[in-house]
Amino acid sequence: MKQLLSTLITALLFFSGYAQDDKPAFLVNPYLQVGYQPASNSLDLLWVPVDSSAVYEVQYKKSAGDVWTKAVTLSSRTIAVDNVAAHRLFQAALTELVPGSIFDYRVFHDKKMVYSASAHAPKSKEQPYRFVVFGDVGAGTKAAMGIALGVYEAKPDLVLIPGDIVYDNGLVREYNKRFWPIYNTAKKDTAGVPLMSSIPFVAAVGNHDLVTRDLDRSPDALAYYYYWQQPLNAPAGKEGVVYPAIRGAEERKKAFLDAAGKAYPAMANFSYDYANAHWLVLDADNYVDWTDKELIDWVTNDLAKAKDADWRFVMFHQPGFNSSRAHFEQQQMRLLAPLFEAGKVDVVFTGHVHNYQRSYPLTFKPDNRAGYQLVSGAGKTPAGKIVTGAWTLDKKFDGKDITKPNGIIYLVTGAGGQGLYNKEQQDDRDSWQGFTYRFVSKVHSFTVADVKGKTLTIKQLAPDRMEVDSFTITKD
Repeated sequence: MKQLLSTLITALLFFSGYAQDDKPAFLVNPYLQVGYQPASNSLDLLWVPVDSSAVYEVQYKKSAGDVWTKAVTLSSRTIAVDNVAAHRLFQAALTELVPGSIFDYRVFHDKKMVYSASAHAPKSKEQPYRFVVFGDVGAGTKAAMGIALGVYEAKPDLVLIPGDIVYDNGLVREYNKRFWPIYNTAKKDTAGVPLMSSIPFVAAVGNHDLVTRDLDRSPDALAYYYYWQQPLNAPAGKEGVVYPAIRGAEERKKAFLDAAGKAYPAMANFSYDYANAHWLVLDADNYVDWTDKELIDWVTNDLAKAKDADWRFVMFHQPGFNSSRAHFEQQQMRLLAPLFEAGKVDVVFTGHVHNYQRSYPLTFKPDNRAGYQLVSGAGKTPAGKIVTGAWTLDKKFDGKDITKPNGIIYLVTGAGGQGLYNKEQQDDRDSWQGFTYRFVSKVHSFTVADVKGKTLTIKQLAPDRMEVDSFTITKD
């Protein structure tokens, strides 16, 4: 009885009001990640159990109809930070998957099966696939729930989040209230969907994910480094250049570093291959100095190495090209436009601005000035960096009859659940910047992309599946 009471108290502390089914086996249901060292035929399965002292085993089929295989690589680490109950994150490697297959897996707790699901293995370069992109997601709103249901019904093979994974401060408690209950439920219901158990998610960091670094005030901050397992192939960089210092008592810093493990600080930037596409995922927060030579060289070399990919995509949070009055001054990522052009990037996906925008295909030449101007936003702290320069637009491209763009298309897809920005601008074309082709701010929406060889078709959908934009890109 005493042990049962202790377990229930732990669950209540961890979830801060959120509970799953009666007598749950998991604080966080099993979910898929691409892993620190991704491969085209493997995924990582992660979970947080209620009973962390038990023995766990994972079995899976490498493809439909195959025999059950025991996951050999199984590990765990403890997350013991203030403000939440200590818990263990378990991980199992699912290897030798058959590309494009739907495979089954199951989790055993002391030899009793406590979870089972079907999942999507990564597609091969030759197979068609669908990915979905939507940013600013972990708000816990009805709009977020509607978007989650729309994404679930779209049946993607891969989901990508361009930042602001959870609001407001990237805390463990906020994941428990506003993220897991919507995107990682055990079954579909009106509040959430079982997406992450069957489809790998990939995320960029946003300001709400990493900007809170005072561990005395928020000991469970920086939870991104606990729960995401994404590639560690970018330079860690220097404190004050790539990432700011962590503040707080030494014991709290140590607790964070022990829990984050090797993910901190490198995992804020990475690249990743999926099927015939190369993805470059970046931290666009204004504390990153994107004039740093080490970072510039890494981006340049990373895109140059992707010469065998049919498609090259970039994802980050703060858009460099944005027509909204909200966050207009946050232009720091314009500095990388020439690198993206040299690297033959096709589309850049961003969030941060809570609406949908599509640019004309464009090229951009920043002014030849030392550095760039730091300006203030609505608050007292500097919010962004103005980058002036000249853009060239391809206005012949219409994405229907003319489908080969001359330049990069920049998408803002930040209407994933938080309150919408600048509804008044949707019908006020005079308020748009010259590079903006489409601007939708009256409805929440998400991006659905279908790739078939060298044809990319993108649709922007509202939760009711109403199409608010669409275009196609083709290559020879």
